[in-house]
Amino acid sequence: MRWWDIAPVLELERELFPEDAWSPGMFWSELAHARGPFATRRYLVAELEVPPRGGADEGRQSGDGRAGRLVGYGGLAAVDGTGDIQTIATARDQWGTGLGARLLTELLGAATDFECHEVLLEVRVDNLRAQRLYERFGFEPIGFRRGYYQPGNVDALVMRRTTQTSSEAPSVQGT
Repeated sequence: MRWWDIAPVLELERELFPEDAWSPGMFWSELAHARGPFATRRYLVAELEVPPRGGADEGRQSGDGRAGRLVGYGGLAAVDGTGDIQTIATARDQWGTGLGARLLTELLGAATDFECHEVLLEVRVDNLRAQRLYERFGFEPIGFRRGYYQPGNVDALVMRRTTQTSSEAPSVQGT
């Protein structure tokens, strides 16, 4: 994710999470920690390529010249060996296509790059679709945060996925 992605991300954010959408400042703050040698964040977006019609590009024109419709995004923070999936979302018309799983796979890869031994996330207790996705990826419930999502006062289920260390991994021998 780059600065030019913030406006379309906010559009999708407001559509999906009308009561508890992130503010522009929250995304700007996260992106400030996503570049350089001391980066502690990884944010990404998914776009659907929009074919040109009648010679004119439709969809948005990103800062790198690509035309497409933003259909998903995700972000991970990493501190002291612990990753935290800050946000992950896909457009409603992409539900059931595997996009959420692809975004989650990328974020878990980022956690590996940051040498995280565990990854945490919060998910609304009423978001069973997302909970099933996280369970398929090895996340397990570890607790609740009461009234976490405001202003609706909805509880969050906290989930954790631990990663194997090289000493825990099965040994492989070959010739």
